Amino acid sequence: MSISPGLPSSSSSSSSSSPSLVFPQSVLTSPTPSTSLPLRTIPGSHGWPLLGPISDRLNYFWFQGPETFFRKRIEKNKSTVFRTNVPPTWPLFLGVNPNVIAVLDCKSFAHLFDMEIVEKRNVLVGDFMPGVEFTGDIRTCAYLDTSEPQHAQVKNFAMDILKRSSKVWVTELVTNLGTMFDTIETQIAQNGSSTYLIPLQRCVFNFLSKSLLGADPKTDPKVAESGYAMLDRWLALMLLPTVKIGLLQPLEEFFLHSFQYPFFLVSGDYKNLYNFIETRGKEVVERGQTEFGLTKEETIHNLLFILGFNAFGGFSVFLPSLFNRIASDKTGLQQSLRDEVKQNCGPSSSSLSFESVKNLPLVQSVVYESLRLSPPVPLQFARARKDFRLSSHDSVFDIKKGELLCGYQPLVMRDARVFDEPEAFKPDRFMGEKGSELLSYLYWSNGPQTGSPTESNKQCVAKDYVTRTACLIVAYVFQRYESITGTSTSITAVEKAK
Repeated sequence: MSISPGLPSSSSSSSSSSPSLVFPQSVLTSPTPSTSLPLRTIPGSHGWPLLGPISDRLNYFWFQGPETFFRKRIEKNKSTVFRTNVPPTWPLFLGVNPNVIAVLDCKSFAHLFDMEIVEKRNVLVGDFMPGVEFTGDIRTCAYLDTSEPQHAQVKNFAMDILKRSSKVWVTELVTNLGTMFDTIETQIAQNGSSTYLIPLQRCVFNFLSKSLLGADPKTDPKVAESGYAMLDRWLALMLLPTVKIGLLQPLEEFFLHSFQYPFFLVSGDYKNLYNFIETRGKEVVERGQTEFGLTKEETIHNLLFILGFNAFGGFSVFLPSLFNRIASDKTGLQQSLRDEVKQNCGPSSSSLSFESVKNLPLVQSVVYESLRLSPPVPLQFARARKDFRLSSHDSVFDIKKGELLCGYQPLVMRDARVFDEPEAFKPDRFMGEKGSELLSYLYWSNGPQTGSPTESNKQCVAKDYVTRTACLIVAYVFQRYESITGTSTSITAVEKAK
């Protein structure tokens, strides 16, 4: 899910109005190292060849898990900047170098977005890169560095798609939310609860296909039935070597983290989705060619990546965590959200728009706080473009050209130097003047929430669409219901709005 920070323009109040892609100017460069901070040698170690990476891999996936893995090394090194290894690695990833420099506080993490000192070529998931056969034998925009001419072409195309999608974004979202919650209510009536992840993914896939591609899944029976599942399988095979699943060990290590699964296992799914975009999204595909100078194949493969990896994948990770924060709350948050929504948006979903949710400061803050604690992309990487000095809160470190930096966002976003009570979910954290200042440290979108996506940076093009869409979903829920009860995987009860 890649989109960008800043707030939508207030120039229109209709339900089809779009978040503006012109944002307040913000600084996306890294902090200038303070001359008052001591210069320190980067602590930590990559260990013995082969043995060090294997040990770190087992700790990362098996014995500790990612968060504990990084926390323990912060404690051991007495630093939020240190050397370590991040999988995947040996035995069957011989071309992958797991050596990284971890940057785990807000100040050091910000260097990952300064395109003058770092590059993003082929480091979306670290030194490991899924085979290009997974993306039609091309490197899609997410793997391109800003210095590569095609990056600007594809990113400008993506921004144009979003701008045009604003005409139908809200109506398609509301329509598909209605279908999703009708299904959830039926399942609750029949079974006492609803495992809502599949209805949610169907909703997200259908609404994104119509909004981004102008392609209706209903026109293709295979895609209508299981397009969301095709994307799930494609994403899983690309990313399994890098993700802790939580299966019985050592089976997970042997079968999920030791090798890259071959593309042919999902080649049929990918072909079906490619053909769907080619035949049902002709207008968007032609625009990529005629207005942005892309080939037909480059256009379709990038569209599929934007739809499947950035948008569908990101929402599929983020929305369950947002639902969980709200549905499991026992503090009265739901009543406060409901009151704010009804006061500012009324009882009908027809009043929802990008503009109307700008008047919901608590809803917006809840969305931001959920993104802080549960960023949809936990790891961010960048490679040093040149030698430079990186600063943390406490020290300055020499970084050499070519070294790979790695930031684990769930820990970075709990930086106690920036966020008060960093482990707590505080619904109103981002409200008011002080809360607005904290948005400069909310980095979920490959840049600060106060930044702007441009062709010269790697900030998520749809950043503002993601936050506004999440706000629209929360507003819809509290127009439809007095309360909901559930977790990140199921909803057990809903009380209809009075």
